[in-house]
Amino acid sequence: MEPVRIVEVGPRDGLQNERQLVPTPTKLRLIERLVMAGLRDIEATSFVSPKWVPQMADQAEVMRGLTRHPGISYPVLTPNMKGFDAAMAVGATEVAVFAAASEAFSHRNINCSIAESIDRFRPVFEAAARSGTKVRGYVSCAVACPYDGPTSPEQVAAVAQRLHELGCHEVSLGDTTGEGTPDSVRRMLDAVAAKVPMARLAGHYHDTYGMAVANVHASYQAGMRVFDSSIAGLGGCPYACGSSGNVATEDVVYLLHGLGANTGIDLRALVDCGGWISDVLGRANGSRVGRALLARRDASREDPSTSGRDRSGPAA
Repeated sequence: MEPVRIVEVGPRDGLQNERQLVPTPTKLRLIERLVMAGLRDIEATSFVSPKWVPQMADQAEVMRGLTRHPGISYPVLTPNMKGFDAAMAVGATEVAVFAAASEAFSHRNINCSIAESIDRFRPVFEAAARSGTKVRGYVSCAVACPYDGPTSPEQVAAVAQRLHELGCHEVSLGDTTGEGTPDSVRRMLDAVAAKVPMARLAGHYHDTYGMAVANVHASYQAGMRVFDSSIAGLGGCPYACGSSGNVATEDVVYLLHGLGANTGIDLRALVDCGGWISDVLGRANGSRVGRALLARRDASREDPSTSGRDRSGPAA
């Protein structure tokens, strides 16, 4: 079985747009349950200004409260040196920076051009190199922009290449609006992979149009072996109108296991975690796989005659 790595973004990208403030103990329990389900890369929090993202105001408390398991990575978002220094002060060992492949999105999101945004990251890269801290890069609007429309694959490739050259160990390509299809995603990947090795790329697909799992499949067929996802489909992008909804980790894992890939993840434990956090937040479970398996489990409890069936996948 070929290994595939899942980067769980639920505790950061998933929770950051929840209207209710999620207590720190709940965030820590979520992270711990994800670890117990087999996730090895879990985006823990974001060192951004609480003025802009109030949900992440407990960033330091989350990092201090983590149970640090060997072999588990807890990357955090650090958009500038202030965030980087704050993350280092509480023991972060991997950070992430964001750039956009769309000029309009970059200006509306962080009020500067793409080139200016990448230049702002230079001190972060230099400090990370001195401290031996890994840096992951994200590229937003890798397929389309809510303001500019379709994004040129060549522009995505240029931004990804620049982040890679500056020192990103991995560049995650984000379909921020969720408008991507297998065909448009493959065209984008072909262009980017010509500049950055596929082994250094990850896919981050939103499910706004219901295409995220199909896009993961297309990317897997193209050779990609790292994917971002969010437990129960939590989260989305506050700057892209109508574009809420990261692809659910449960759905991605179900697909990959069906393809014979090895994620190291226990799907049943993952589904339990997704059901739990959805209940805690009082929101609908965004995972189709999660809803189906939880409903099947509930039905089996009501009808003992079904208790011997395998409920880890589709019926025969």
